[in-house]
Amino acid sequence: MGRVDFGHSSPEKKPCHRLWSHPCAKITQKPEIIPCLVPPRVPKPWKLTGLRAHLPTWSLQGQLLMDPISLQLGTRNLHGCLVRLLSRDLEWLNAKVKLLLPNMDLGSGNQALDPTQRVILILQKLHTQGPTTWKSFIHCVCMEQDVPLDMEVPLMSTWGHEDGFPSFLEIGEESQSDSQLHPGLKRPHQSCGSSPRPKQLRKQQQELAKRYLQLLRTSAQQRYGDRTPGPGQPLAFHQAYVPPILQWSRASAPFHTQEGAVTGDPKAEDGALVNIRDLFSTKASKGPRVRVLLGKAGMGKTTLAHRLCRKWADGQLDRFQAVFLFEFRQLNLITGSLTLPQLLFDVYLRPEASPEAVFQHLKENADGILLIFDGLDEILQPCSDSETADPEDPASALTLFSRLCRGTLLPGCWVMATSRPGKLPACLPTEAATVHMWGFDGPRVEEYVNHFFSDQPSQEAALAELRADRHLWSLCAVPALCRVACLCLHHLLPDRSPGQSAALLPTMTQNYVQMLLTLNPRGVLPAEPLLGLGEVALSGLKSGKVIFSAGDIPASTLAFGAALGLLTSFCVRTGPGHQDTGYAFSHLSLQEFFAALHLMASPQVDRETLSQHVTLHSRWVQRTKARLGLLDHLPTFLAGLASHACRAFLSLLAQREEEWVADRQAAVLQALRKLATRRLTGPKVVELCHCVGETQEPELAGFMAHSLPQQLPFHNFLLTYADLASLTNILGHRDGPIHLDFEGCPLEPRCPETLAGCGQVENLSFKSRKCGDAFAEALSRSLPTMGSLKKLGLAGSKITARGISHLVQALPLCPQLEEVSFQDNQLKDREVLDIVKVLSRLPRLQKLDLSRNSVSVSTLLSLTKVAVTCPTVRMLQVRETDLIFLLSPPTETAAELQGDPDLQGNANQRKEAQRRCLALRLQKCQLGVHDVEVLIAQLQEGPQLDEVDLSGNQLKDEGCRLMAEAAPQLHITKKLNLSDNGLSVAGVLGMLSVVSMCQTLTELHISLLHKTVVFTFAPEQEEQEGTQKRATFPDSLTFQMPSEPSLRSPRIRLTHCALQAQRLELLCKALGGSCCLGHLDLSGNALGDEGVALLARLLPGLGSLQSLNLSENGLSLEGVFRLTQCFSTLRWLLHLEFSFASQHVILRGDKRGRDLLAAGSLPEFRAGARLGFGQRHIPRSFCLRECQLEPPSISHLCKSLEKCPGPLEVQLSCEVLSDQSLETLLHCLPQLPQLSLLQLSQTQLPPRSPFLLADLFNLCPQVQKVDLRSLRHLTLHFRSGEEQEDRCCCRFTDCGLRQEHVKPLCWLLSKDLNQLDLSANLLGDDGLRCLLERLPQVPISGSLDLSHNSMSQESVLSLLEALPSCPRVREASVNLGSKQSFWIHFSRQEEAGKTLRLSECHFKPEHVPRLATSLSQALQLTELMLTCCFPGLEQLTVLLGLLTWPMGLLTLRVEEPWVGRAGVLTLLEVCAQASGNITEISISKTQKQLCIQLEFPHQENPEAVALRLAHCDLGTHQNLLARQLMETCARLRQLSLSQVNLCDASSLLLQSLLLSLSELKNFRLTSSCVSSKGLAHLTSGLSHCHLLEELDLSNSQLGEEGTKMLLGALEGKCRLKRLDLSHLPLGGSTMAVLTQGLGHMAFLQSLRLSRSNIDDVGCCHLSKALRAATSLEELGLSHNQIGDTGAQDLAAVLPGLPELRKIDLTANGIGPAGGARLADSLTLCTHLEELILPSSHLSPEGVLSLGQALDGCPHVEEISLAENSLTGGVPRFHQGLPLLRQLDLVSCEIDNQTAKPLAASFVLCPALEEIMLSWNLLGDEAAAELARVLPQMGRLKRVDLEKNRITAYGAWLLAEGLAQGSGIQVIRLWNNPIPPDMAQHLQNQEPRLDFAFFDNQPQVIPRGT
Repeated sequence: MGRVDFGHSSPEKKPCHRLWSHPCAKITQKPEIIPCLVPPRVPKPWKLTGLRAHLPTWSLQGQLLMDPISLQLGTRNLHGCLVRLLSRDLEWLNAKVKLLLPNMDLGSGNQALDPTQRVILILQKLHTQGPTTWKSFIHCVCMEQDVPLDMEVPLMSTWGHEDGFPSFLEIGEESQSDSQLHPGLKRPHQSCGSSPRPKQLRKQQQELAKRYLQLLRTSAQQRYGDRTPGPGQPLAFHQAYVPPILQWSRASAPFHTQEGAVTGDPKAEDGALVNIRDLFSTKASKGPRVRVLLGKAGMGKTTLAHRLCRKWADGQLDRFQAVFLFEFRQLNLITGSLTLPQLLFDVYLRPEASPEAVFQHLKENADGILLIFDGLDEILQPCSDSETADPEDPASALTLFSRLCRGTLLPGCWVMATSRPGKLPACLPTEAATVHMWGFDGPRVEEYVNHFFSDQPSQEAALAELRADRHLWSLCAVPALCRVACLCLHHLLPDRSPGQSAALLPTMTQNYVQMLLTLNPRGVLPAEPLLGLGEVALSGLKSGKVIFSAGDIPASTLAFGAALGLLTSFCVRTGPGHQDTGYAFSHLSLQEFFAALHLMASPQVDRETLSQHVTLHSRWVQRTKARLGLLDHLPTFLAGLASHACRAFLSLLAQREEEWVADRQAAVLQALRKLATRRLTGPKVVELCHCVGETQEPELAGFMAHSLPQQLPFHNFLLTYADLASLTNILGHRDGPIHLDFEGCPLEPRCPETLAGCGQVENLSFKSRKCGDAFAEALSRSLPTMGSLKKLGLAGSKITARGISHLVQALPLCPQLEEVSFQDNQLKDREVLDIVKVLSRLPRLQKLDLSRNSVSVSTLLSLTKVAVTCPTVRMLQVRETDLIFLLSPPTETAAELQGDPDLQGNANQRKEAQRRCLALRLQKCQLGVHDVEVLIAQLQEGPQLDEVDLSGNQLKDEGCRLMAEAAPQLHITKKLNLSDNGLSVAGVLGMLSVVSMCQTLTELHISLLHKTVVFTFAPEQEEQEGTQKRATFPDSLTFQMPSEPSLRSPRIRLTHCALQAQRLELLCKALGGSCCLGHLDLSGNALGDEGVALLARLLPGLGSLQSLNLSENGLSLEGVFRLTQCFSTLRWLLHLEFSFASQHVILRGDKRGRDLLAAGSLPEFRAGARLGFGQRHIPRSFCLRECQLEPPSISHLCKSLEKCPGPLEVQLSCEVLSDQSLETLLHCLPQLPQLSLLQLSQTQLPPRSPFLLADLFNLCPQVQKVDLRSLRHLTLHFRSGEEQEDRCCCRFTDCGLRQEHVKPLCWLLSKDLNQLDLSANLLGDDGLRCLLERLPQVPISGSLDLSHNSMSQESVLSLLEALPSCPRVREASVNLGSKQSFWIHFSRQEEAGKTLRLSECHFKPEHVPRLATSLSQALQLTELMLTCCFPGLEQLTVLLGLLTWPMGLLTLRVEEPWVGRAGVLTLLEVCAQASGNITEISISKTQKQLCIQLEFPHQENPEAVALRLAHCDLGTHQNLLARQLMETCARLRQLSLSQVNLCDASSLLLQSLLLSLSELKNFRLTSSCVSSKGLAHLTSGLSHCHLLEELDLSNSQLGEEGTKMLLGALEGKCRLKRLDLSHLPLGGSTMAVLTQGLGHMAFLQSLRLSRSNIDDVGCCHLSKALRAATSLEELGLSHNQIGDTGAQDLAAVLPGLPELRKIDLTANGIGPAGGARLADSLTLCTHLEELILPSSHLSPEGVLSLGQALDGCPHVEEISLAENSLTGGVPRFHQGLPLLRQLDLVSCEIDNQTAKPLAASFVLCPALEEIMLSWNLLGDEAAAELARVLPQMGRLKRVDLEKNRITAYGAWLLAEGLAQGSGIQVIRLWNNPIPPDMAQHLQNQEPRLDFAFFDNQPQVIPRGT
């Protein structure tokens, strides 16, 4: 019997076990054990200290007669002196005893005694308290009483230390004293005066507090720390804590957030996400600090509380000195009153001594105390509103909690409470800060699943199941349900195919049901204990009881629940001396589930009672309506159990017929149906949606959906992701529109994701301050999928720029929107600007309301651009707080939607309406200079404007200059009035600074004398002509053409003008801001370093240049280093080159060619085009030549490059680089994380370079590859942040490394390396041996190259001897010939199988024994390949005889010239010498290869061999050889002979061998020659191989008679699965023999008969024979003479082959009639995967028919129709082929006209990976169609367009298509009419365009050429 994977309880110790291991917890074992509130270390029964204990009545006479103190001292004098001393001051003694023992009863019974007797009695009582109390008392006496010196010394020496305490009193007394509180330290009583040593007492108090805090921390570590899984637990999942989503709810709480915590603003963003530390961030120093954590059941509240305790115990919450955690479900059991010290010390953890002092310390440090109260919703005690005068008086636990929250008790402390929403008691203060716990989002679910499942395949399988089922994925938003789902998947996945596991978990209820079924491997659980648990659960819920005693649960039921982990046990203390064991369900939801089980399956519950429990509970947040019930999920579970899927389970549980269960389920469904007819409030609607969804009844869901009102409001209650998911699930069954209004609801940030695809929502409105950026981001993902949404409102939120950016991206994808409102969102200027930018992309939008958003004046001006550029804007009205855009859809759309009468008049009126008129009203807005700069930037790209009125503003000189300069760009055709704006002559002069920004500017004349500026612009007709020229292309060709600016970019050259630094500022002002400036040449001036530094600061104002020439300006290295700062300030700057000797300084950007036809170049691709994935990253390069690089210069250079954006390439060149310079350079590399490449070329490097570079991986982790060649060329490659860190490569070639260098080099190479290249060095055999000895310590995971190191056979043998000590070696390859290669390949983990390749080793005879010995020790070797290693077969024979293993398989492949010369007999004789069993033999004469598979140990069967030899009539030698072969090959399973000539002797021996092979499965005789006699022998031998599964006789020269004879061996081969008779003549009689044999092959799976001369008659016979081959999966009939008749016969039998997956009819004579018949029959082949029909003479009509037949086929993966004429007849799909991976349409005469429907069909095949369209007639129009669909094909990897008619323009379109994010790896474009230089340019821009003749991937060779 299994256990629920929630927890376990130990029989030895009984801490409080909370077995529900929440997913948020760190699962170090499957349960999470939460210790009880009372430490389990207390050995004696616990009692509340508030109930005072009565001292036992002792006999004074007995005490006087038997004084234990006197007996222990050995003298009565000291005792008597002490009694006499204390008898004088009884008042002091009574006060001190009361201080030390506050619970001791000094009652009236002791008052009758005389003072001496009272002192003796008190001393006795003090002594019984233990050594600590006694020692404290003696110290008090000596310090506070007037003790004589002769008495004080013996008192302190005898009783003042630990050794002085009587030993016999220690036994049994310490444990008794531990159960009571120890006051401990003395504190002077009021009557005793002040203490003489206050500092010492204060120090003692602090020491006691410190000891208690350490004890508290240790206790917390023991309670909440990691625990290893206990024995016997079935599952133990180790994983890290996955925190749920936390979100602030109350804006007034004094806390920081991660988004606003830096400033400490007490009013943090409402709805901001927080982490654990943010929960306790505050600047308030006084007052209550209360946090209320609200989350629905299963969200992880208790787990988070435990997490806080754990983090504090581990020192991570250092702001707190002490943390206490209480559970209200246990505090409910304390019925009496208690004080706060009793709650802390008696209930939680008591100090070892002096609790009063410890509590005083806690009070003084209250701001460092955290008290956590878990389960506030489970409190059963009423909260009293009346408070006593003294807050420290004893009270109930809830009252103490209320006092702590209000600050009347322990003021300044922190209080955190957890609760379900809507269940907050009235005693909670209103100022408490509320935090909502939302559970898991998608990434957290994935993280949790990855932690839950230990291995990657299980993780991927589980995530695939969850992602495939949207509803199950939404259930996992609740962490507890996520864990249940993972538990179920853990048991379900191994035995089920993909998709089946998730199908069993459609609802929350069925998750719980499956969890129960997984407890038993057989899936059967006893009904009686389960129903017993259900009865207990239901009774507890009704009475509000969650903790049960042993008497509440029957013993058998208790044992059952505890054994499965359904019940948890813990210690319960209800009063003084009373300690019992309590039991509870592992989680409250589990208790509700069992209660529902009882209601559904118990015969004692009738239908009426069952229906009464189907109720809905309100969850309003208001405190006055808070409900304190425990039945939240009970109706949901009842609804889930009413599902038809649970009927069998309930029938088994109730032991009743399914009809009985169905009747009870119908009662639940009927109750839900009644509820659906009522007018429900928002919370009840949500709960009913949960219930209806659990039933899985579409009819009920549809009924509820249509019962909902059209206007559905949700106001002021919490909604989670699961809530909205259930709502949208119901709305999916509704036909009509619905309006959803959410106002004041705390919403989980990702709630809008559930609205994705909800087409019923017409109006959607959210109004809540709790909606933030995460909410907006989720909403933006759902909006484009809501096709019916017309009105969107998002008001009163706290969305920032980040959230608005997501909405701005989503709104253009909602073209049907008519009204959008963002009122009262406190939007800033940037957000408003982003919103209005989308106006032009919403064609039907009529109103955009941005009122009450406190928009600044500058933003109002910014709206001008939107009003100008958006074609639908008719009016912009800005008036006080109102900001409204009124829009009119285009004329056609408006007429259709609204029937506007103005648009239905005459033609002139309609034409006038089509011309847009914009009213822009920004009068007297006090616009300043900065405002007009923003205005110009936004209006630059707008269309023509009729009028702009900016009169009455304050633009001043600068503003007027900017506006006048921008007028040509803004296409303002009428008057621009800038009057009354303060423009002066100085302003006119300043206007020159930005004039060059105009794209149409060709000439500029400035006259300062006349104060005028004359601009000459290019005529706009030329631009229109260019547009019209491009318009001659079809629309489909221009869909991705970029907006091309004017080609007339001015070139400004100011060379040799004696420009100095002081003139640069004026110059840059004249040119600053220009977006058209192409080249700026300032060479030959006198700028110097100072001028360059100034220019570097001013360059950003010049816009995007193409080049800047600063040569011959007297620059030094310092000046160049300052120029490098431009990399970070100039986006256009990509290359900086400096040559010191020639003073060559060039700054270059990208070439901006714009004219495709005239200039011979192409436009640049958009961002992302170069890589095709994500954002484009253009590398920047810095080249420094002819310089002396000393350490200071290198340091300065690296410092100057630190801020350069990446990726960055640095190229350096100098004559010599010293050790110090190289070290300096390498140590500076970590400061350049953006560096992608560093080159040192033509530079002499020091000999120590390899060792310095070997340590570089540790010094600079971003180094990916080190390449050092000949100590003159060094290249360092660096990885980017996205690349993995396990790809390090190191190459030191031709560096003169010797044996003595190996050890230090290996020591330095401690970084994980993917590749290490030490080729072309001087290691030799000794160096290799030294390296192999240290190889296990070198972390190489890829390959090691030791080629060209002067190695011999000794190195090979050393490698073999080292293999056993190198477990990670995967493969080794050695060639000692001319290649001189020596490679070792590694894996990250130990490899079970290794491969060894040895070539041209030319082993001598003396090497063979050592070789065999080494191979025999390499037990992990699985394959050995020997090429040109043995001069003859003698060495191989010796090796086979010596090679032996204890156990295992070894494949030996020998490729030698003598293999091709040796006969089959000779090779078999060699095989017979093997020491192990031979299981496979393969001989290929053409390849000169012999392959043997050996199995160890050798197993012999002498009896069987003797029996077979009795029938052999062979010569003596052959007889002996046959016997050896029979012994060695007794277990031979595969025999393959290729390109051999079988003589009669060989065939006779082969016959004898075949007769003895009882296990032979595969026999291949391909491309061989056999005589007639040999065929008879072979046929005889094969006739006895009845277990053959594969027979391959293809391509052999047998003749028709020989073929017929050999086919006779097919008789009786009923187990044959694969038969290949290709290239054999299958005439009439031969075909008859074949068909007769085929009739008995019921298991035949593959039949290949290519090139076998099969005609229509043969195909007819073959078709009849195939009727019995019902298991046939592959049929190959290519290159035969099958015509229409044969095709029709074949078509008749194909539907009877249900398993047929591949059919190949290449190059047959099938015509239209046969093709049509085949097409019809193929529709019935439901499992067809590959259809191969090249060169089949199919007509276009036949192809169309075939396409229609295949349309929608679910299994087709490959279609080949190459070399068929498909003009106008390409396959067209309407349903698509979901699994089609490869489509071959090579040489099919496909043209542009056919390409469009073909491309549309491609989109319907989402799994396409390769499309072959080479050797067709495709042009640029076809390329445009392909480019259009490329971004939609996510799996496409390769497109072959070779030998077509695509020009450079078509190739550019394809590149643009790739830039949209396609995952294509290559597009082949060889032999298209594209010039070589253009092809090179295109490939540089998009490397995935391949124009080369050869391809790295397999080529598609055109057929028939």
